Order: sequence, then structure tokens, then C-alpha cells
Amino acid sequence: NPEAYRDAAIAGIRSFLGVSKGEPIPAEKIEAVKMGTTVATNALLERKGVPTVLVTNKGFRDVLRIGYQNRPDIFARHIVKPELLYSHTIEADC
Repeated sequence: NPEAYRDAAIAGIRSFLGVSKGEPIPAEKIEAVKMGTTVATNALLERKGVPTVLVTNKGFRDVLRIGYQNRPDIFARHIVKPELLYSHTIEADC
């Protein structure tokens, strides 16, 4: 939401590290910052590049795997789900 944050990346870093607005961000705690772009999104969807990790709130590890319960044949006994876009999941305490 561009209207909510002057710099969403910095706001996200502050939130993740628990650093209040106005306090200096401890650079020694940051190894890398990677942001998605159209190029990155396309690489993810085409399954090109390095394996991806999903970071989600504790208890939501399987939400994307479960997905919606809508399917073309509701009574199908063999359900084929699409391949996940990530190889590992990390659950974070938020």
C-alpha cells in the first residue's frame, strides 16, 4: 500500500526487527534484503532459479498447500494439486 508507507521495505525491516520509527536500524543484523519484482515473480512461477522458502505465521504452514476446497469435480477421488512454489516453510512467532 504505497499510501501507507513512504518506504515499505524499510517499514517491513523495522517491523521484522522490532525497531521503532526514528531508531537506527542495526545493519549488523541484516545479511540481505531481497524484494520481489515482476522478473522475480515470473522466475518463481516458471520454477527457474534457486529454491524458495515460505515464511509464514506459526500455525499457517499448510494454508497454501490446503488451498481452497473448490475443484472442477467435487466428488473426485483422485485430486491433483499444483506443485508448490516453495521447497521449505519457516513458521515465525509474530
